[in-house]
Amino acid sequence: MTIATKLLSRLGIVLAAGLAFAASGVLAADYPDKPIQLMVSYPPGGATDFQARIVTMMSSEYMKEPIVIVNKAGAGGQVGWNWLASSASKDGYQLGAYNLPHFIAQSIMFDTKYNINNVEPIANWGADPAVLIVPKSSPFNSVKDFVDFAKKNPGKITVSGAGLYVGHHIATLQLEKAANIKLTYVPAKGGVAALQMVMGNKVMAGFNNLSDAFRGQERFKILAVADNERNKEFLPNVPTFKESGISVDDSSVNFRGIMTPKGTPQPVIAMLATNVPKMFHDKKVISKMKAGGSPLHVMTREQVQKMFQDRHKYLEALLKELRKKK
Repeated sequence: MTIATKLLSRLGIVLAAGLAFAASGVLAADYPDKPIQLMVSYPPGGATDFQARIVTMMSSEYMKEPIVIVNKAGAGGQVGWNWLASSASKDGYQLGAYNLPHFIAQSIMFDTKYNINNVEPIANWGADPAVLIVPKSSPFNSVKDFVDFAKKNPGKITVSGAGLYVGHHIATLQLEKAANIKLTYVPAKGGVAALQMVMGNKVMAGFNNLSDAFRGQERFKILAVADNERNKEFLPNVPTFKESGISVDDSSVNFRGIMTPKGTPQPVIAMLATNVPKMFHDKKVISKMKAGGSPLHVMTREQVQKMFQDRHKYLEALLKELRKKK
């Protein structure tokens, strides 16, 4: 290759880089100039959908354009997240709501198109513990009642949850291991369907979101919360499993937030990372979340990036250990 050819080649690289930088600058300056879609991988009415609509209600003020919720439900979240990783646009106009541990656990357990390496977390809005609920007519009034019956009747207690390897399923596996009991897990098509199974006496118990349980607590009994501490704000009278003598921790707590597909331009990611947490911190958002019994837990992009990595490492070990019980 001649010197002239080398110089022309280098000039082409520099020009291409300059054009790309200029294009990204224009994109960042113009973005967004139309409504943004936020895909929720669960049906309308469930905790994720309910909260996503609250935390984005001030989007026009912070993002210049409204954020519109789009539901793509199925397979405990897999349908929507597979779509996000494989088919969503990478221009910042099609975002996704994540749920941990669901998103990570399913990518470990199943052959999904999504994993922590092909999405970009933006910010976290909430942390929603799993709670053990039973029908109003249930003879179980405590975790002790529940465990005593399960020990005498292995596999007889049916437990509903929002899907496979979502937080509810993980809480069930943890309870089985910690109490040395056998339960029959019944995956439903989302948290609302799982809740309805309990209220309709189609199952003997269920794990569900604290926020959903708070809003419907008059219609069933809440026996325990799967967290390290009681939730003094919303369910101050409900003990943790640990208080009941069962070593179930916060591994199933449902962290919710916003992510975008890998490949989204960095200036767009930077804009989202700056403005989305501000939107979550809005006073009207905080008030609505509190009224709906939805615990708010805002985290920045850097904090969520670290959480994704830490939780992936932790869940790999946890699921390997829990599978030994099966």
